[in-house]
This record gives sequence, structure tokens and C-alpha cells, in this order.
Amino acid sequence: MAAVPDPAGVDVGRADAVGYAVDWARAVRRLGFVPLSLAETERLLLAHTVRLAQAVRAEPFSVGPAEEVGRALVEAHLTEPQALEWTLHALGATFGRRVLSDGDRPADLADRIAAIQGGLAAGFARALRDRTFSQQERIARSAWQARDEVEQALRASEARFRAVFTGAAIGIGIAGVDGRIIDVNQAFADMLGYSIEELREINVAGLFHADDAAGMWELYQELIEGKHDAVRVEKRYYRKDGSVVWTDLAVSLIRHEGRPRFTVAMMEDITERYQLQQRLRFQALHDPLTGLPNRTLFFETLGRVLDTAGVGQRVGVCFLDLDGFKAINDSLGHDLGDRLLVMIGRRLAACVADHGHLVARMGGDEFVILVAGDDADDPVAVAEAALAAVAAPVHVGEHQLAVSASVGIVQCPASETTASELMKAADTTLYWAKAAGRGRWAVYDPERGARDIARSALVAGLPAALDRGEFVLHYQPIVSLLEGTMLAVEALVRWEHPELGLIGPDRFIGLAEETGLIVRLGEWVLRRACADAERWWREFPDARLVVSVNLAARQADEPAIVDTVADALRTSGLPAELLQLELTESAVMGSAGEPLRSLHRLAALGVRLAVDDFGTGYSNLAYLRRLPIHCLKLAGPFVEGIRADGTDEAADHRDERIVDALVRLAHALELWVTAEAVETGVQAERLRALRCDTGQGRFFGAPAPADAITARLRGDGALP
Repeated sequence: MAAVPDPAGVDVGRADAVGYAVDWARAVRRLGFVPLSLAETERLLLAHTVRLAQAVRAEPFSVGPAEEVGRALVEAHLTEPQALEWTLHALGATFGRRVLSDGDRPADLADRIAAIQGGLAAGFARALRDRTFSQQERIARSAWQARDEVEQALRASEARFRAVFTGAAIGIGIAGVDGRIIDVNQAFADMLGYSIEELREINVAGLFHADDAAGMWELYQELIEGKHDAVRVEKRYYRKDGSVVWTDLAVSLIRHEGRPRFTVAMMEDITERYQLQQRLRFQALHDPLTGLPNRTLFFETLGRVLDTAGVGQRVGVCFLDLDGFKAINDSLGHDLGDRLLVMIGRRLAACVADHGHLVARMGGDEFVILVAGDDADDPVAVAEAALAAVAAPVHVGEHQLAVSASVGIVQCPASETTASELMKAADTTLYWAKAAGRGRWAVYDPERGARDIARSALVAGLPAALDRGEFVLHYQPIVSLLEGTMLAVEALVRWEHPELGLIGPDRFIGLAEETGLIVRLGEWVLRRACADAERWWREFPDARLVVSVNLAARQADEPAIVDTVADALRTSGLPAELLQLELTESAVMGSAGEPLRSLHRLAALGVRLAVDDFGTGYSNLAYLRRLPIHCLKLAGPFVEGIRADGTDEAADHRDERIVDALVRLAHALELWVTAEAVETGVQAERLRALRCDTGQGRFFGAPAPADAITARLRGDGALP
């Protein structure tokens, strides 16, 4: 084997020093933790192997290098006892044979190896002892230093706590688990009006407000029992002078060795804030003008009544609205109106004060009285008392006012209603009372309410129905009484409701007029009727069939009505003379200004104009003479009066004379006359004898779809 150079530059011969160091490194790594990599461990132990070999060969011989190697092993943290054991055993068993060549082995090799073993072990032990002593000294020094730091921190913490405790703006108090006060700061003492010394002689229970005492003591008990570690509440305490202070109280439990020892209470005086909150709550729940509960408080109270009502308990409301209050505001001013509302509110509260009923102002001139309880008064009696209180003369400043009100009354079992349903019914009933006249009450009728709900549903569904194309036109023939031929048809709109089926105009035309949808609906009817009439004119040109379309008063007032009609004619291609527009008598007679000009412009287009239901309104005959009217349609009641089966013969003759006079009048004005509601052949014969021009009614045909009119036009056009 080649010679192995040692780190000091000394040749250790041809023995296997490297292999020995490798085995040594693997052994110490196998037997314990080594903070070096394998390569670093091999290099280190190779150096120690070379040094031990030099020590064995050295003259004079010394164990000092072996002791240094032992110390070096400790410094390298190769301190595992089993690793030392392996090292000493390997020195005695294989070191001389493997590391030293035959020529390098001294005669006393065995003795020298044994001495080397002892020196290495001694150096290892002394180094390990020195390190242990050093570590113990560092630990002791660190422990003393830590204790000093803890003591300093404790003193600093105590100083900070005392500074916080003494100078805190909020009250801090410490008490034992029995409630005896141990210490308080100055803010705590000032808050309750005691000195610190006085409070140290008091149990916290003596400070509790009478209404809160039971709850507070229970709270302390739960803290001590460990049910809570801390609580925070708003509570009242008595001051030394007997006054009450509201506090925001936070109480914490302090334990020592797991056992409850103290309670720490921190209190902030919130009396002003609490009073402000109470004022704000009162303002939020009461009407600022009258001081009565407002709608929010009313609904809160009503909700509690409904939630807590017993079996069979009834609840009622009287919803009251002043009659004509807007006129008072407009004529006498809002200031006087406000003063009137204040007086009315006081009267209403006074008239039910003995019964404990809640009176609230809902807004504007609306008030409501809540009538609840098993022995609640009859709400009708309450409403009558309220009306009497309101009706008494009111003196406001220099004015004496006569005021009346309308009341909607609802009463039902509390278990069968909700607050919103109850007030919705009351509002509906108030509307009924208003509609019936002033100074009266109305009681809710479920059946009438259901009809109103259905009516409201129709109102809500009208716009969508028009958008979805749910409306259709039926046409009723208008027949010549002389010849029996069909001269015209009247377009009558129907609603094909997806749930209710085919609905007649009597159920929705009035609603359309109220909502203003009549303008859109009327335009749709006009355009559809013109389109159908154009088809008939094109297919049956000799029939010259006129289509008559009703024009609502609101449509006639529209500035664009002439343009709309002209566009419908132009779009459909229908000749203007084949279109007749029907207006009610009141709409025609009341026309003035722009509406009157619109009638003349429509007549100028060539369109025929007719007065529908003539004779039911106020007939200004002189005014009628100046209007561009072509036809009068006699109202149905006159025609019904000339039925052959009439039971009142005198009335029958009077109606016949009225019809005769109206026909003569119309002919004198060169107007065409159409009789409506012709139901029998006798009626048709009498009308023909009175020289009425055309008739319309079930005798000549019920309203039918456009296809039925087409089929009729394909015949001879005469009555069967």
C-alpha cells in the first residue's frame, strides 16, 4: 500500500490509516448523533489517526497527544459513550496492525497502545467534565439572570397596574368571591359618591339597584361557579345620595391555582348616553308632532299582541282618516293644520284612555286605534266614540272648524291574521267608508274584500296582458231596420284571461280608465279593428261595412288622437268613411278647446263620429247642433222600455214617446240614429215604425269573433 501523508506532513508509512479512519467515522456515526457530514467526519478522524500513530512511534514516548485527541473528540461533539467504547476497543485490537507498518512498531507497542488508550480516555473525560461544568455555570447564570428579569418585569408590571388602576378614567373595583370590596380606584369611588375607605367596608350587593339585585347576584354566582369567565352588561347602581347611575359593567373572574379568588369589575358611567338613547328611542317610536306612538311602535305592539294572544282572543283596529283635511291645509295653512292634528290626537287618546287602547298616528291625517284583549270593547263602539270626539267643534286660533272622519273597522281572531293582513283589510275598509260618504264607519266584509282583491289583481295584470296579446275583438252587427242588411259592426274588446277565461269589458274597461292604460288599449283596439275592416272591405267591397270603435274620454283628450287615427287608417289601408268613432254623450258635450278641435279634425279626415248612450247624460241640444256628429246611438234603457212584455203599460208608452222624440230630433239635425239593446222582434218592429235607422242587439246577433262576421258577409247579409 502507498504511504499515507498525515496532515502535518509526516509519512505514517504504508499501513491502512485511511481505511482505519473510514471505519472509525462510520462507527461513531452509527452509534450516535454526529454534527458533521460523513466526509468531514472522515477527514477529522484521519487527522486524529495520524496523530495517534505519531504518538505511538515518538521518542521519548508521551500520552499527551492521546489526551489532546480525547479532548478534540469532545470539542467536535463526538461524545456518545458507545462511540468512545468503540474507539478504545479499536485502539487495542487493530490500531497497531492496521495503521503501523512492520518497521514502525516499537518493541513495547502493547504497553504504548494501552497508555494511549488511557490517555485518550482521560482527555475525553476531563474535557467532558469541563464542558459540563461550563454548561452548568451558564445555566445557573442564565437562571439568575432570568429570575432578575422576571422580578424586574413583575415590579414593572405592578407599577404599571397601579398606575392604570389609580389613574384610569373608568372605575375599577376588586372584590372577593363573597362580594366584599377589597380595593377600588378613585374613579370608581367618585362614580358612586363614596370615598375609597367607605367602599372597602361595603359588599357589592349593597350597591345593586333594587330592580337588578336578583339578576346581578345570580350573575356573580355564575362567575364564581365557572359558568362564565367574564360578562358585560348595562346595569344600574345606587349612588351614596340615593340617585341612580347607569353603567357599562364588565366583570372578570381571577383564579389562583385553578380556584376562583377575586372578581375585577370595570365600570363606565353611561347615564347621559342611556338617557340620550331613551330620548332617541322615544323619538323613533313616537310622532314628533302629536306625541302619539308612530307606525313603528304600533306595528311592534300589534306584533306582540298577535304573538302572545291566547286561544279565542280577538284583535281589532279602527283605522281613521280625517275628511277634507287637505282643503284645511291648503286654505288655512299647514301650521294651522298641524295644530288641528295635535288637538285631534289628544281627543282620540282621551276618548279611549279608560280602556287602555293604543292610539297611534300613522302619518298625515291618519290615526289608528288598537283594540285587543279577551274583554276588548266592541270596535264599532270605539269607532263611534272616536268619530264623536273628532266631530266636536275645534277652535284653532281665531277659527272654529267642523271636522269629520271616516273609520275602517276590522276585528278577527288573533290566531287567524297577521299584522300586515289586518292593516291591509283596515285600509281597504277605510276606503269603503270614504266612498260611502263622510263622517261614518265601515266594517270589513271578507267577501267584498275578496272582490276588491280580485279587482286589484286585474288592475295589476292589465299591462302584462296587453303586452302578451291576451285581448281579442268581438264584433256585434248593426243592422238596417228598413232593409235588414248589416251595415256596420261595433268592435267590442274582450280579455282572454289565462285563469279566468273570457272576461267582458264591464270588468276591466273602468280599471283601464282609472290606470290610464285605456289609451294604449284603445289604440290597440283601433288598429286591430281597422285591420279587420280593411280585410272585409277588400273581400266584400260592395258591403261597404263600417266598423265602429269606442273612443274613451281620455283618448279623445289626447293631443295625438288625430294623428293616431290617421296612422291607423294609413297603416291598414281602410277608407276613412268606413271607420266610425263612438264617444259617450258626456265626453262629447264636455268637449271644449283642444278636444273640440280634435273632433273637427277627425271629421275632416272623413271619419264618422257617433254619440254613444245618448239620452243618459246632460243633452245640450244647441251645443250638439254645432258638433261634427254623424250618428246618435240611443241608450239601451229607452229601447228596453218598449218591450212587448212590459208590465207597466204607461211606462212603456212614455219610453216609446221619448224614442220617437229623440229620433225626430236626430233627423232634424240630419243625424243617423241607431237603437241599442234590441232584444226582440217587437222592439225592432216598433223602432222601424218610429223611423229609427239601424238597430243593434242580440236580436240581430251577439258579439262574435271576426270569422263569424266574415261568414255572415258571405251570405246575403239579410236577417233570417
